[in-house]
Amino acid sequence: MKKKELFIIIYTITILLSVMYATQPLQPLLSKEFDVSIVKASSFTAVIMLFLAISPIFYGYILESVKIKTVLMIASSILLITNLILGFVNNYELFLTIRTIEAIVIPAILTGCMAILAKDKKNTKVNMSIYVAATVFGGLVGRVFSGFIAEEFGWRIVFFSLSLALLLGLYFIKSLNFDDDANLVKPKLQDITNILKDKRFVIIYLQMFIIFFVFAGLLNILPFRVKELDPNVSETQVGLLYLGYGMGILISLFIHKIVNFFKKELRAIMAGILLFLVSTSLFISTNPILLFSLVFVFCIGMFTIHTLSTRIANSLKASQKALTSGMYLSFYYLGGAVGSIIPSIVYAELGWNFTIYMFLVLLAFAFLFVFLNRNKFEAFN
Repeated sequence: MKKKELFIIIYTITILLSVMYATQPLQPLLSKEFDVSIVKASSFTAVIMLFLAISPIFYGYILESVKIKTVLMIASSILLITNLILGFVNNYELFLTIRTIEAIVIPAILTGCMAILAKDKKNTKVNMSIYVAATVFGGLVGRVFSGFIAEEFGWRIVFFSLSLALLLGLYFIKSLNFDDDANLVKPKLQDITNILKDKRFVIIYLQMFIIFFVFAGLLNILPFRVKELDPNVSETQVGLLYLGYGMGILISLFIHKIVNFFKKELRAIMAGILLFLVSTSLFISTNPILLFSLVFVFCIGMFTIHTLSTRIANSLKASQKALTSGMYLSFYYLGGAVGSIIPSIVYAELGWNFTIYMFLVLLAFAFLFVFLNRNKFEAFN
């Protein structure tokens, strides 16, 4: 793959994830703007995660053999238009409707970008690491800069800025020298059930559902918690809460050193869950500075688990890698979608501490589930 093509893909992924997560630090602001509850404001991010969860099935049946460049052009154009509209919206229902349209096209762009990177057989592993790093960087940029822009220029400028970035992305995609088919997998029910008969996949998938449920849930309600502790906290400061998300880039680059330290992947995963659990428990604190610091540790645990679980899931079966990877992402994002809604309801009804206790129970279950079944992963344990 040429450097120009790689740059275009990295740029596209970065802007895409920025669009996806831009609403997260703005949720307290949008909740007031549209006079809606925490739960309703949380749906702006949850709806995109839901479509990312069903996209392997959704696009497998709708887009069997279509030019990747065509998909990228059409989907990016729709995303550009919807972001422009978001900058003018004045009510919750229309805002959520537009975000739902974005939720439909975002997985198509991500799938296209991943397909282009996967076509480069010589550098597949390196390209996948770049893909993960680009998604993490995009999530970081989207969260941090949306908070800053909203405070300095108003929340509507966030979406106008993203539209400008998407327009530049369209120009880049147009110059992309790639005209291959996506060849998306159309999953069969029998293939899915056969994979789930292997308990190792059930363990990995269920574990990641719980991990991303907690991760998405806590980060989704954290801006409301910080505003609850200090109503004078600015949007820029709320955005800076997510700086710890950048740890995901470091983890993806140095994961081999983590594995070498623990000797085996599964041991590193269990250490990651314990770190994740301990850092989650400390979010009981009412000190905003400690909460800011904890996000860094929280993200180290999360991305260690995620990176290694992906590696294991892709190594368990010699065939059907596209389906096993797609199912992994479906469980992962389904956990994120549910985690963006349920904890918001619990937090609104029962308070912050009860929500943290709920997270801890789930994480304790995840750790015990993996620990008690560790012998099933002989090669990784």
